[in-house]
Amino acid sequence: MAQIRLAKHKQFGVSSEQTNVDQINLFSEAEVTASLSAPESSLTEVKTYRRKRTRLTTDKLPEDLPVEVVEHELPEAERVCPDCGGELHTMGREIREELKFAPAKTVILRHLRHVYACRICEDTSDHVPIVKADMPEPVIKGGFASPETIAHIASQKFMMASPLYRQEQEWKQNGIRLSRQTMSNWLIKASEKWLEPIYGEMKRRLCQHEVLHADESVLQVLKEPGKAAKSKSYMWLYRTSGEAKHQIVLYDYQPDRKHTHPEEFLKYFSGYLHTDGYDGYHKLPDGIIVVGCLAHLRRKFFDALKILPKDKQPTSNASKGVAYCDKLFRLEKQFALLTPEIRYKERERLSKPLLNEFYDWIEQLNALPNSLLGKAIYYAKSQKKYLERFLLDGRLEISNNRALSSALYYPHVLPKVA
Repeated sequence: MAQIRLAKHKQFGVSSEQTNVDQINLFSEAEVTASLSAPESSLTEVKTYRRKRTRLTTDKLPEDLPVEVVEHELPEAERVCPDCGGELHTMGREIREELKFAPAKTVILRHLRHVYACRICEDTSDHVPIVKADMPEPVIKGGFASPETIAHIASQKFMMASPLYRQEQEWKQNGIRLSRQTMSNWLIKASEKWLEPIYGEMKRRLCQHEVLHADESVLQVLKEPGKAAKSKSYMWLYRTSGEAKHQIVLYDYQPDRKHTHPEEFLKYFSGYLHTDGYDGYHKLPDGIIVVGCLAHLRRKFFDALKILPKDKQPTSNASKGVAYCDKLFRLEKQFALLTPEIRYKERERLSKPLLNEFYDWIEQLNALPNSLLGKAIYYAKSQKKYLERFLLDGRLEISNNRALSSALYYPHVLPKVA
């Protein structure tokens, strides 16, 4: 019954996991609203005013957008007063603005390289030196694609989710016969020659950091050799943490979820790795310290809370579990602007006692193992050593949400050519 109620809530209920603070009286209001990093506010006199009625709109044009001015004037022969016949002069101007869109222009870029020879040597010497002007190499050897064209095709496919067959139709509408096979070849060859070296350098720099995030998500790949179209494949994500000055986000496609994939990808990495509770991460080498995610723990208590009647939610153990997690997250929000050193000390002072109190409370709970609350309790106990590791270093984060948000940027169904 709990599984049915949860399934119904996921299908018909609100997807947000926010909780009403007023319903959970486990902690005081002062602790809820306090912020250690916020400056003291000053008193300000507020004058009364009448709000101007404006039309609500989400449309906004950039201020630096080029402006073309079109003058609309009367011909000189018509600048005559209709009453007295005197000459008319400009007394003012009416302005109306429009957003003008100019479709992309396609041209053939013809490279002409000049080849030079010496006339004196042609007449007097048996050897004539030949000098050629510099000319950029083609982005694909032997092809007629320009960097701009390949960049446009790639951005349309991977950013705007426009498949190649649809782009083929768009090219055809503009009078250009460009097959999807040709575009596929361009994407693959350009990726191998130009993007893979950049990816390799970004991976090298990524593994030089001491704090990383990782996550894996299920996706489908169509027409993959040796696999059914409905079989699961995985996109692994690796990225820098919030302490990094320059953020790096990399994806690594793999046909399965074996732990050998992150082990190979992070071969030259040593440090802290934020992950979820997947056991494959716990099989990584000793040089990688796995840090658990309290957002996953909170979600399990929240699922147990959602299936309860509303009148029983505030006093339930599931509600208390969510409240403990919320309190820890509120503390992290207060520590956000602190230096890692001060954040570490504040966690020792405030977060660590609260986490210990949470686990003392967990040990006293009894719930059916297969119930949602029982699963939340089991997750808390089995993941304890990973969940409390964010206390080890002020650079660490309480959750792996940074990786989860980055996992939304790739399409969930990819053709083989991708």
